[in-house]
Amino acid sequence: MTMLDNSVATLNQLKKMPFKTVKTVSIAIALGATCTLSMAADDIRNTTLTQTSNQTIKPSLKQLPKNPHAKPQAYTYGVRPFYLVNDMDAGPLKDELMACSAQTPSKTNFSIAHRGAPLQLPEHTYDSYVASAQMGAGILECDVAFTNDGELVCRHAQDDLHTTTNILATPLAKQCTVPPMIDANGLLTNADSIECRTSDISASEFKTLTGKMDAADKTATNLNDYMNATAAWRTDLYSQNGQVLTLKEHIKLAQNLGMKHTPELKAPAVTMPFNGYSVDAYRQQLIDTYKDAGVAASDVFAQSFNIEDVDYWIKNEPDFGANAIYLIDDSNETATGKTFDKNDPSTWKHSLANIKARGIKTIAPPPWILVTTDATGKMVPSAYAKQAKALNLDIITWSIERSGPLAAGGDWYYTDLGKAINNDGDMMTYIDVLAQEVGVKGIFSDWPATVTYYANCKGLS
Repeated sequence: MTMLDNSVATLNQLKKMPFKTVKTVSIAIALGATCTLSMAADDIRNTTLTQTSNQTIKPSLKQLPKNPHAKPQAYTYGVRPFYLVNDMDAGPLKDELMACSAQTPSKTNFSIAHRGAPLQLPEHTYDSYVASAQMGAGILECDVAFTNDGELVCRHAQDDLHTTTNILATPLAKQCTVPPMIDANGLLTNADSIECRTSDISASEFKTLTGKMDAADKTATNLNDYMNATAAWRTDLYSQNGQVLTLKEHIKLAQNLGMKHTPELKAPAVTMPFNGYSVDAYRQQLIDTYKDAGVAASDVFAQSFNIEDVDYWIKNEPDFGANAIYLIDDSNETATGKTFDKNDPSTWKHSLANIKARGIKTIAPPPWILVTTDATGKMVPSAYAKQAKALNLDIITWSIERSGPLAAGGDWYYTDLGKAINNDGDMMTYIDVLAQEVGVKGIFSDWPATVTYYANCKGLS
């Protein structure tokens, strides 16, 4: 993917802009970054990690200029990439990445912000998006769902408001598809079935919600325990603001952060047509929203797990369809009666040749589909990755930094890779195999600084 390096608002513009709910703070403080770290290496001690601005890039959405032309003062890695590199097994890659410790952080389109920076900030919120830009991500994602009055908004699923926002603590809870049920003793009785959809509420009602870390205790007997279930390896430290965005607001913010756009059309949770709103209208509205905002088709990478969505864009919006991404995993690309095997083409629903013949140029499987292990336990490209590369399909992958500690071998994102994964530093090796051997064009990350650091060190723009 070739993507121009747009820019963030000028410092002078920022000084004039109102902040929404918080006072100016240091980027380094906001991200928990420190400027030095003692590296556990003989030749690296007290190395300066990054330079950060003492001005927060946090202008009001309403005040953002449409086409800024100046670069930000600085990007930041924070401490996490250095922790990961330090945790790597000894070897040439670790030495190479350590040697980059004094590099200046810079934006790269190889680093794609997956829902913002949700490892530590609530996904699809203003603070999360801004943090991802500060970490050097060049492309920003909005998972697109719709409200009951036809507004497109950023949520990972149409039916996740009960786990990603505070809706259950508001009067809007009664409008949920499956609202919480409280018995005569004041106990929550249906924690395992609560469901709140974006289509249950209007856009104006959606905007009253506060985003939170995505979590729910499905065994809870009260709403407080249900809502406050953030995993121990995540944090609620940055969950105080949680400003949610419509797609129009997301586009405006991305433009002013100098980022490109990767919207994902989420599968409707309701029967379509919905109040006369058809699937084709939904597909078209996503593209029209970018057109209306004056965004060039070359700066938009529309995604979907539904291959028919991508077919629609290729046929009806060829300029946008040229960059459209077909998202793949075992849920949508397993052949009938088979169990998906990344090394066995007979288990794949669509052959990669068929996918290419439809006009699709870019595919995006999760990393575990692209990587396997050899007899020695070394990570190497899978048959799926090799065939995609042979067909000259561009490959993007999702998502790094979406898992807890890796000492036990990782979760779904590391499926079948237990032989090669036994510490957090193995994530950097995983990234290296994806970049250098598989040849991916970009990596989605829930903490973009990790991919940005690697990309900057390797010169990936």
